[in-house]
Amino acid sequence: MTDITIHPIARMRSDFPTKFGIPRQSGLVPELRSTIVFEPEFRNPDTLRGIEGYTHLWLIWQFSEAVRQEWSPTVRPPRLGGNTRMGVFATRSPFRPNSLGLSCVRLLGIEHTDKNGTVIHVAGADLMDGTPIFDIKPYIPYSDSHPDASGGFTDTAGEFLLKVDFPETLLSILPEEKRDAAKAVLSHDPRPSYQRKPERIYGINFAGYDIRFRVDGDVLIVQSVEKIN
Repeated sequence: MTDITIHPIARMRSDFPTKFGIPRQSGLVPELRSTIVFEPEFRNPDTLRGIEGYTHLWLIWQFSEAVRQEWSPTVRPPRLGGNTRMGVFATRSPFRPNSLGLSCVRLLGIEHTDKNGTVIHVAGADLMDGTPIFDIKPYIPYSDSHPDASGGFTDTAGEFLLKVDFPETLLSILPEEKRDAAKAVLSHDPRPSYQRKPERIYGINFAGYDIRFRVDGDVLIVQSVEKIN
């Protein structure tokens, strides 16, 4: 077998410094805002000529925090409770032979900057800060959209949405432009699927803040918010 070497063309800049709390699929939290910053050798604005004619983009990227030498033919999807095994190619698990991810994001616009050249602003990304991006392709509705498609086990896995009790005194600690995104991220239940103890306190690092919460039934209750130094 011949090895193929590919290099990142860009890195994602997002509000998630760690994996915990990142939406499990792109588009689930449209309030999220991220920026694609190209590597120096790819900062040629001509590469993006015509891109603003599209509303969405496909990103091909690496699960950089899940790279392993060995892989398993089956995985345990969180949406099935973390106990049922499915074939790795029947899921979007990060634990795959080549650790590649695929995400569809909304294009918000491009910006020419002095520091990073031309960058792309997107919404709804499910990528950690610093994630390497290998390719960007336009989303083409006439070929990429299939309204009659079946979603496999995800069709019956449920929404898993939680009600979020975020006291105003704590919510006001966050920058105003981050509040809706924070509440939306929490509503999608960031907890590992195998942890369901109502007394347990969890913490998510988001946009430079440590948000602590617990979950009682279908209600997520924010306990504290502190700025990370």
